[in-house]
Amino acid sequence: MATRGQDIVSVLKQQIEQFGMALTLVDVGTVIEVSDGIARIHGLAAAKYNELLEFPKEVMGIAMNLEEDNVAAIILGDYTQIKEGDEVRCTGRIAEVLVGEALIGRVVNPLGRPLDGRGPIKSDNTRPMERVAPNVTLRKSVDTPVQTGIKAIDSMIPLGRGQRELIIGDRSTGKTAIALDTIINQKGGDLICIYVAIGQKASKIARVVATLEAHGAMEHTIVVATNASDSVALQYLTPYAGCAMGEEFMEHGRDVLVIYDDLSKHAWAYRQLSLLLRRPPGREAYPGDIFYLHSRLLERAAKYAPEYGGGSLTALPIIETQAGDVAAYIPTNVISITDGQIYLETDLFNAGIRPALNVGLSVSRVGSAAQTKAMKQVAGRLRLELAQYRELVEFAQFGTSELDKATRARLERGQRITEVLKQPQYAPMPLEKQVMILYAAINGYIDDIPLDKVVAFETSFHRFMEANHPKIGKNIAKEKEITAKTEEALKKAILEFKQGFLG
Repeated sequence: MATRGQDIVSVLKQQIEQFGMALTLVDVGTVIEVSDGIARIHGLAAAKYNELLEFPKEVMGIAMNLEEDNVAAIILGDYTQIKEGDEVRCTGRIAEVLVGEALIGRVVNPLGRPLDGRGPIKSDNTRPMERVAPNVTLRKSVDTPVQTGIKAIDSMIPLGRGQRELIIGDRSTGKTAIALDTIINQKGGDLICIYVAIGQKASKIARVVATLEAHGAMEHTIVVATNASDSVALQYLTPYAGCAMGEEFMEHGRDVLVIYDDLSKHAWAYRQLSLLLRRPPGREAYPGDIFYLHSRLLERAAKYAPEYGGGSLTALPIIETQAGDVAAYIPTNVISITDGQIYLETDLFNAGIRPALNVGLSVSRVGSAAQTKAMKQVAGRLRLELAQYRELVEFAQFGTSELDKATRARLERGQRITEVLKQPQYAPMPLEKQVMILYAAINGYIDDIPLDKVVAFETSFHRFMEANHPKIGKNIAKEKEITAKTEEALKKAILEFKQGFLG
């Protein structure tokens, strides 16, 4: 009994000796001014740039301007709740966002809070929104295609995994349609898609989500959205949040596609934020670091070398131009950051050529490095045929009676290729079908088909190939090239179909 009492005494002695209160120091400041979603805080000498700050009533903010006598912070919640004299605390955490598998299929805001009414997101994993882009030694050159399912893009402006390709054009020229078709085309594949909507109308975001759900694409997609009524602070953070979510998958060796719709609105939000923070305005009232705003975001798109996991993040930023002005401030900035651009033209769109792709101004700087051999076999000739056709159209508008037979034939073929490249929305096409119809077009098999029958010819041709010669398509899909044997079989099948179609 005595020994038990001694044991208790020794334990108590030990606890008394080791007793001590852990002191934590928290940097605390006071709000001296609050307006338009910006708070100026006295104190907070230890605050870091981009650090999360805690306001009363669970409202959070981010430190943006670290000045000599105060800190200016953007408020992420309802700033009307905050008043002069309120206490503000540093959290020691940099602005971060929820990441992980649990987000797939969900619609969230930049803070990772659900907007789809399907309950909380079960993930404790977070990442900083801002991060330094992977350096050159970690990267590998782009060599694997991202199939968009759009004939004109996959053949002439190929996208690769890890690339940054700008989609640029006036409003209502089909920019978002190209992005959505690309997401829908990844169904059943290994590419995770993140659609980032920045300051869009709530009705447009709802339409996009409904479209993706209708085509079964939400199973591999995350939608990060802020609508036009959200604060500029949230709009500014949206693309960085989407990028951080994508980087989580990339670092686990997976492939991700991020669409930023659109960076024009992002630049507007940042301009508004900078002017409210009283930063000096520059050209077009944008702040001096507007280039860095987008370069630090888009440089995070990369393809990792196999020894670093081999994951990739492909970026498709969208920019809206005003009256086709590609030489404006923000468009030229983003063009200089990206690896090429897809330029959509209002005149082509109105003329019924959809996607309204201007092949002359569109370019992919990764080029055929990211194309399968089968597509290379048909795409090289396709670009040449279209370039020559465009040149001849300039002369032909003065009257075709003077033109020789060879020139007229080239014009006829160019018109038919243009018809073949037209494609309805939400109808992406697999690689083998694209290769077969483009092969028929560039080798003159549709030259004698009446122009108004070309679309019907293509639809019937795909049905015929699926029903009577499925092996040809399967071989192209499997081998990723047109072998001599496949080419012979394809020629015979095209001639066989043409006899029935014309007959």
